Amino acid sequence: MRRRMDSHPRPDPQLARRMAPRPLGLHLTAAMSTWASSLGVLPPSSSASAISSGSAPPVFASPGLASLWPQLAAAAPDALRAAVDAEIRRRAAALAGAIAAYRRHPYRRAAVPWPVIWSEGTTRMLDCAPDAAAPPVLVIPSLVNRGYILDLLPERSFVRALAAAGFRPLLVDWDAPGDVERGFGLDAYVAGRLARALEAVRALGPGRPVVAGYCMGGLLALPLALQHAEALRGLVLLATPWDFHAERRDLAVALAAQARVWLPIVDALGELPVDGIQALFAGLDPFLVPRKFLGFAGLDPGGDKAREFVALEDWLNDGVPLAAPVARECLLDWYGDNATAAGHWRIAGDAVDPARLRVPSLVVVPEQDRIVPPRSALALHAALPGAAKLVPPLGHIGMVSSRRAPATLWPQVFDWLRALAP
Repeated sequence: MRRRMDSHPRPDPQLARRMAPRPLGLHLTAAMSTWASSLGVLPPSSSASAISSGSAPPVFASPGLASLWPQLAAAAPDALRAAVDAEIRRRAAALAGAIAAYRRHPYRRAAVPWPVIWSEGTTRMLDCAPDAAAPPVLVIPSLVNRGYILDLLPERSFVRALAAAGFRPLLVDWDAPGDVERGFGLDAYVAGRLARALEAVRALGPGRPVVAGYCMGGLLALPLALQHAEALRGLVLLATPWDFHAERRDLAVALAAQARVWLPIVDALGELPVDGIQALFAGLDPFLVPRKFLGFAGLDPGGDKAREFVALEDWLNDGVPLAAPVARECLLDWYGDNATAAGHWRIAGDAVDPARLRVPSLVVVPEQDRIVPPRSALALHAALPGAAKLVPPLGHIGMVSSRRAPATLWPQVFDWLRALAP
């Protein structure tokens, strides 16, 4: 086992230049095309026929437009068009100003000198409570996001709170795939990298560890627990999807269909680039970024809320590419074919069947989750024999980084961990 002092997270040129939100062109196009579409239902000028007082709104009109239709009909066409055009320009300027304010904000994440106690290829394991004689918890984040979402701010850190509660968090830091990892499928990550990381955790001393997976990390933690049940005290699954078609099946299938278009590029590059990942998932809520940044424009730049926004936005835009084989499995098999809930998903030849798990498990399902629909995660709880469940009034990211999480959720998770048999 290799142990060295290192800075966390690794420096990232994109983050240093802060060129986010990524991909900027896509988000700006979504905003401008949406706002500009308002002009499409208006008369082009006074020379055109105005909206008649008795006319009906277009068949494609939203409920909001339909309710405004009588007022639109009463307005002078040129004045109405000028007012709409002015509002589009105002919103565009506000969005541009908010992005500029975000980019020049003085907040920068400070490096954390946590020891790296194990590494292989581009994967590291960070000891978030060095030398603590405490029960170890192997914390597994998603492959496409940096693990420091679990340590976003000193006062908003799941792993630091875990250490303060008497545990030894060991955080997996995947980093971007290198030449070797670009050939990895999920088998190589779970039965290879994570299995060897678990061996390193067990070598730290007596006592069996707990494995905790967040989001996609939970889907990596589950087969690891199935294959190494005798070595574990428990399994915690935080906002982990399972039934990808339980809610919004049409969006999941559409995401897989879009992903197929990317496959020639993914195969040629050996990875799905960060901007490609962001573009695919932006389709689930195309106006999310403009909406967030327009909200940011109203914050006090020197206040805590602005600092928290910038810290989270930096993390969101500091993603890592996804190895090409993993991208195929996740986007086509999970989202497209729902292989997890359908019972078709295998790791190292073994079916990933939650019903076979013989390790105490806790499933946390944020009820306000817009990334992993609650019914998707609840399906995993239903499939796990005897699993405990928590349903906090939080969102997907909020459960590990929001102001309410340390009081609303984390103590309940720590109490469950304390109750496990040694």
